[in-house]
Amino acid sequence: MIELRDMQLLIALARHQHFAKAAQACGISQPAFSMRIRNLEQKLGLAIVRRGNRFLGFTEQGETLIRRARGILDDAKALEQELSLVDGQVSGRITLGAIPTALAHASHLCVQLHQAHPGIVVSIESATSMAIQQGIEAGSMDAGITYDDSVSPDLLDVRHLYDEEYVLLVPEAMAPKTAGSISWRAAADLPLSLLEPQMQNRRILNRMFDELGAVPRVISETNGFMASLIMAREGLCATILPAVLTSALGDLGGTVVLPLTEPELKRSICLVSPVRTPGLPAVEALRRLVEDDVQ
Repeated sequence: MIELRDMQLLIALARHQHFAKAAQACGISQPAFSMRIRNLEQKLGLAIVRRGNRFLGFTEQGETLIRRARGILDDAKALEQELSLVDGQVSGRITLGAIPTALAHASHLCVQLHQAHPGIVVSIESATSMAIQQGIEAGSMDAGITYDDSVSPDLLDVRHLYDEEYVLLVPEAMAPKTAGSISWRAAADLPLSLLEPQMQNRRILNRMFDELGAVPRVISETNGFMASLIMAREGLCATILPAVLTSALGDLGGTVVLPLTEPELKRSICLVSPVRTPGLPAVEALRRLVEDDVQ
């Protein structure tokens, strides 16, 4: 009989596409990981993994096993959470993927969820919109916060959270003004630190600048906002941030926050999760929390 642990190892291998990385994620040594996979193959009497000098993917039988394993593990996780229900209190662990611009809102949701259900533990993972959709499809993420135009509403439960708006965070000594708003064209003339080009937020900003015929003065690119925030605080350059992030951080001494206008830019941010029956109780609790916030 196939054990749940074997299925967990296979899912980790499917996610990481690398024996050493999958073993590390599962908390065991690579030799022990590889031996367990080989023992499973011997038990089943078939090859699961295509091997060479490195991992080359799964055999056809292996792909079938992966698909079924994901469903079985999801059902086992749902069962554990359902059995843990006590007086309506949900417990369990869920993984929530969030695009970098939505991490502040994800943290806010976690605070609210913990207040309503202290037994739920949420693991927040910063990820691209593509990685979130892939993670939900692969079962490595239970829900995600992303742009609603980057997901398939026919395959996922999609719930609007808020409209992402943008502000310029600029050092006081560099700021063209200390109050009011600033145009995108004026922002493009300042030295900027922005997210990396392959990230959805950066593509949104690039499209805006392209439409205006403006070429931003980018002097730094990062995969998160922390470095850009520090550079702005130290007076090196300005950065463009989601308004929800600056609201969460509060006063950032030595800088000025100016809403970006001319034109106004808004992008819809949503909560996405798998469409399944029954759903994970912890994910259902998160959905109810979102519904209550909207109302």
